[in-house]
Amino acid sequence: MQIPILSGIYTDSKADYRIAYPRNMKPVVKETGISTGYLRPVDGIVETGVGPGRSRGAINWNGEHYRVMGSKLCRVEQNGTVVELGDVGDDGKQVTLTYSFERLAIASNGNLFYLTDNVLAQVTDSDLGVAVDVVWIDGYFMTTDGEFLVVTELGDPFAVNPLKYGSSEIDPDPVVALVKQRNEIYAVNRYTIEVFDNLGGANFPFGRIEGAQVQRGAFGTHCAIAYESGIAFLGSGVGESPGVFIAGRGSSQKVSTREVDDTLAEYTEAQLSDAVLEVVNDRSNALLWVRLPDQTLVFDLTTTSGVGRPVWYVMTSGEDQPYRGIDVIWCYDNWQVGDLQTFAVGITDDTISTHFGSVVEWEVSTAIVYGEGRGAIFHSLELVGLPGRVAFGEDAYISTSYSTDGRTWSQERPLFIGQRGDRGRRLMWRRQGNMRNYRIQRFRGDSRAYLAIARLEAQIEGLGA
Repeated sequence: MQIPILSGIYTDSKADYRIAYPRNMKPVVKETGISTGYLRPVDGIVETGVGPGRSRGAINWNGEHYRVMGSKLCRVEQNGTVVELGDVGDDGKQVTLTYSFERLAIASNGNLFYLTDNVLAQVTDSDLGVAVDVVWIDGYFMTTDGEFLVVTELGDPFAVNPLKYGSSEIDPDPVVALVKQRNEIYAVNRYTIEVFDNLGGANFPFGRIEGAQVQRGAFGTHCAIAYESGIAFLGSGVGESPGVFIAGRGSSQKVSTREVDDTLAEYTEAQLSDAVLEVVNDRSNALLWVRLPDQTLVFDLTTTSGVGRPVWYVMTSGEDQPYRGIDVIWCYDNWQVGDLQTFAVGITDDTISTHFGSVVEWEVSTAIVYGEGRGAIFHSLELVGLPGRVAFGEDAYISTSYSTDGRTWSQERPLFIGQRGDRGRRLMWRRQGNMRNYRIQRFRGDSRAYLAIARLEAQIEGLGA
């Protein structure tokens, strides 16, 4: 019999069945003849250079890679060389970068900076206030201080007229972020989202689009991002528990599952307000990364549309450590990333699964194999996939264990999966014990065991009631 492996099950102390999403293995929906989908390793990361501090945000501007590292705005060359351009302060938080035709704008440490012709200058007009976030639209740089929507002058982006302040007033909740989508401004508040369009006029030139308000908002400045044709955000409505949503005009759709919601409920709102959402449109996949303190959750909209249910997986770079690749942008024909743990920059590499040279573990598990009240003997288990892709000189192993309650697991059974080029090897465990009622199987490996998994085949003999 075939046992599903694209996601598994476990149980917790609250008498709940929980979904075990693949860790460092991403689901791919494709008809192979073996199965309708398979798991392949999450992309590895190769270091290309080192900067003056940890990455806090990045952007592709005019075909070049700009990144804030520590307190420094830097340009990263194609060979990984990091060139410091100026100081934007460092409060340890994520920055926002956006651009006009002539300027790169950076909201950092509560201040607003422009880069023009490789010269960095700060906006010192006291009417600007605290720059929590910044976007560029129709010739204006728009910021928010948490209360007002502030636009710079069309003829002088260093000047702000306090008579041209706008506000998001449907609800008294604070403005936490600004997102530009379809040349409209989404003022993301803590519990609501309002949409503004450029109407012109002598005062604040943007007017609220009536009927476009969303009755949910985001936790923090970097918890909202343009995603496909809408706005993805991590947040909630008044009196709601946390979730991940995609908002359009006047409505929001939850894309987080019960399992993701249970995971989010384990963090405080203060922790969630520091989360960062990133979008990676990689080939045929529209991915949304949700960077949390100890893990990165990934939503795959493309695969979700293909299978008709939300598809999530988990990326980590070690126990209780999120994926080290952060602030991802497409530039120089590669996905450029910073390093969460060091001052390095790098590129992703889908031929390896090490992260900046470090070996990381992966884990997948199965749905419950249920005997309908009868026991069974497991004569063999076989993972069908693509072995033989390990690095030259590596002796790679994977292991399996099982649980009959979803909480405790048997001893690991290791299996040698072969060396480079051993593509015909069958990955089979024999004499795998029995079960009385139901059983969950788990498989573990690391970056050295680089393989795709298409199917789990089991030879099971049922026992009489």
